[in-house]
Amino acid sequence: MPRIGSKKLYYLLNQDLKKLIIGRDKFIDILGANHLLILPKRSYHITTNSHHRFRKYKNQLLDLQINQPEQVWVSDITYIGKREKPCYLSLITDAYSKKIVGYNVSDNLNTESSLVALRLAVKHR
Repeated sequence: MPRIGSKKLYYLLNQDLKKLIIGRDKFIDILGANHLLILPKRSYHITTNSHHRFRKYKNQLLDLQINQPEQVWVSDITYIGKREKPCYLSLITDAYSKKIVGYNVSDNLNTESSLVALRLAVKHR
């Protein structure tokens, strides 16, 4: 039976394992030591489309030495919630300290939500 789980396998072999006095946890340890456990597949959603028609800018920070706070701020937008009705989180982060200096949650991807996060970062500076 390929790809049978350890708990189901333990249930099927329960009578034989009781004779050997092996419990569920010990059985799973034995399977793991012999590399017989099935690695779960990751739930993975691709949210970035890098092959779009818009201009892609070069990374201007590759050669820059960041050695103090508030020298460089970076921003990112990510979605949170379910795919049916996502919310978008705009973040402004200090590249040196990794501190979030501005944020905004919105139900759309308008530029205004990113600008609100930037205004918050400037205000708290």
